[in-house]
Amino acid sequence: MPSKVFYDMHLHSCLSPCGDDEMTPCNIAGMSSLKGLGIVALTDHNTCGNCPAFFSACSDFSIVPIAGAEVTTAEDIHVVTLFETLEGAMDFGSFMDSHRVLFPNDPSVFGRQLYTDASDKIVGEEPYLLINALDISIDNINGMAKEYGGIAFPAHIDKMSNSIVSVFGMIPESDFTVYEFADISKRGEFSERFPEIENKFHLTSSDAHYLWDINESVNFIDIFSDLNDAPSVRKELFSILRGDIK
Repeated sequence: MPSKVFYDMHLHSCLSPCGDDEMTPCNIAGMSSLKGLGIVALTDHNTCGNCPAFFSACSDFSIVPIAGAEVTTAEDIHVVTLFETLEGAMDFGSFMDSHRVLFPNDPSVFGRQLYTDASDKIVGEEPYLLINALDISIDNINGMAKEYGGIAFPAHIDKMSNSIVSVFGMIPESDFTVYEFADISKRGEFSERFPEIENKFHLTSSDAHYLWDINESVNFIDIFSDLNDAPSVRKELFSILRGDIK
């Protein structure tokens, strides 16, 4: 029998300039555990820099961690990228670095961008702004993520800014197998407007920038794997997201 595993697969740490300084990897893991979550993805803006510390923190709370990033494409569309392994995510992080437009961050305007270790000690601060667009088109992002063992999908398609619908006014033909909603109750409405997403996998996550905004134990995925075997859970999860398992 499968287990209902509650998830939040889109949230930000203190490395994202818009993320609260209290959104440290350990605090995220601890709050996620208090809220009864079993799978949690860290998806900072255009970086995977705090994912190693997040993986270490999750091991103390029996949470299956997912490493990822929220990419801002050249069209200014937000796309969530998730990776089956931490190593794949970090390699993709280096790839993102090579496509960044370097613009000095002003913490007084945009917020601090803090790197931490596994004990939440601040070990560095990113000097260049992370929220500006990369020179990667949305047409290519899923294929690029696949090269690193990952998957990409349009973020919060029902939002009025930085979503594929708000930018294009439509959902173009693509190889995306997943679409994310900020408000899952809009799934029916959007499926009627955009039939191309009707048979895709639909997620809803918090996009949390503050600890209290992390998802409650409401949204879940059925998982057959042993929940104490994180690599197996991730393997099954990615098979589901890619459409290999219906």
